[in-house]
Amino acid sequence: MSSSASSSSSQVGRGRGRRRMVRRDRDGGRRGGRPSSSSSSPPLPRNGVWPEPFVEALALQVAIDAVRTSGRLAAAPAIANVFQVCSTWRAVSRSNHLWQDLTRRIWRRQRLLLDTWREEFIFWHRTTHNFRIRRAVYTRLEIMDGDGNGNGNELICRRLALSSMYLACGFVDGSVRLFDLSSGIHVNTYRPHHDDRLGPFSRAVSGIVINDEPRLVFATMDGDIHVAIIGGPVTRCAQVGNMVNDGALVDFAGCRRWWVGLYAGVPGRAFHVWDGVTEELLYVGESLTDPEAVMGWRMLAEWSESLGRVRVSSLECAVACTSVGILVLGLRDPLVLGSEDFEEGLVVDAFDVSGELCLVVDSRGTASVRRIGTMEEVYGFRFRGGGGRILGCINGGFVFLCIGGNVRVWDVEDGRQPYYLTERRIREETRALIADERYVAACSGNTQIHLWDFGAL
Repeated sequence: MSSSASSSSSQVGRGRGRRRMVRRDRDGGRRGGRPSSSSSSPPLPRNGVWPEPFVEALALQVAIDAVRTSGRLAAAPAIANVFQVCSTWRAVSRSNHLWQDLTRRIWRRQRLLLDTWREEFIFWHRTTHNFRIRRAVYTRLEIMDGDGNGNGNELICRRLALSSMYLACGFVDGSVRLFDLSSGIHVNTYRPHHDDRLGPFSRAVSGIVINDEPRLVFATMDGDIHVAIIGGPVTRCAQVGNMVNDGALVDFAGCRRWWVGLYAGVPGRAFHVWDGVTEELLYVGESLTDPEAVMGWRMLAEWSESLGRVRVSSLECAVACTSVGILVLGLRDPLVLGSEDFEEGLVVDAFDVSGELCLVVDSRGTASVRRIGTMEEVYGFRFRGGGGRILGCINGGFVFLCIGGNVRVWDVEDGRQPYYLTERRIREETRALIADERYVAACSGNTQIHLWDFGAL
């Protein structure tokens, strides 16, 4: 038994002793000292001293403290020590409510995918450990030539999105191809309603929103937002874009509750916020992309690097990045919560958000993970560029950068040196990169999608 467990056990004993002493004093017995063996008062049961809800709260707090000190993988050993204190405390380990709280607080999983919350907790602990030791199943998904419309250039991938069941890939031709993650099978292809209206790239996919519900939402650079029910053949246009008033929709993101678009081309209209349930436009404003207005219009006709990125945080705010700065916008009450300029310039394609953290990469080869609320740096590191485009993404504990065809991984929690995710360099230029708490996906060339599953083993 650990020292912490012994200490807790001794405290339990002292707590029972004090209660018996008080009872004897009220009955007129002597003060001080230990109660005599002839006392008529029966000993209180342990559950009377340490009720189950208290032990559950204690175990949860011990796990949270361990995470703050040593990272998420330290939670399981910490609560195991709690369960070893005594048989009563060990019985709490069977509480489904406790495992639900632990899974939600530590792994941020709100939906039960396995049979019990205990199994859910164990699965995400093992999956995170697999990320740390580079243990994954690699699959390469092919987009068949017959799935396009004959023009190879129109199969250039621009956006990737992940849910627990699907991988969605958005292309320059406006199509979104959906793959089943468990089998790697192509499920369906969704297409926009309109052809090119202003420039050959006006219908290029700007962003995709896909959650653990049977609905896929995607937007194109002309401002149209499309909604499709997964499994059904019909795609409807939920919002019709107005490029004259808004400019080009350069990036689009969201969750169940919110959709957020980042525009460039018209001053003072950088952010558009919709209610994701009613599809009502709630807010238009801000000037983050005003310096890139001309470039926004050019993106409709010329292939270029990304102008801006926007992500939705778990803090109910949108975080957007351009090459010169970052802006945080509240969604429930559309107010600017913070902004920061970067003189050294930012790599827009390497910006990403996960939960309450964001990844920021500058043009000098410095990356940092920051807390969105305060922009406080949690972890920073330098890297060497390998030439070509730099892509980046982040999940709850790891940073992924694709540099010169190699996907490199940094552990945010302990600052470990990076390992290479790829056994060999991706030969074709990498177009898009994404990660969540289980998968990492990259699209290279025109027809190859690389998928790593860290939860399969």
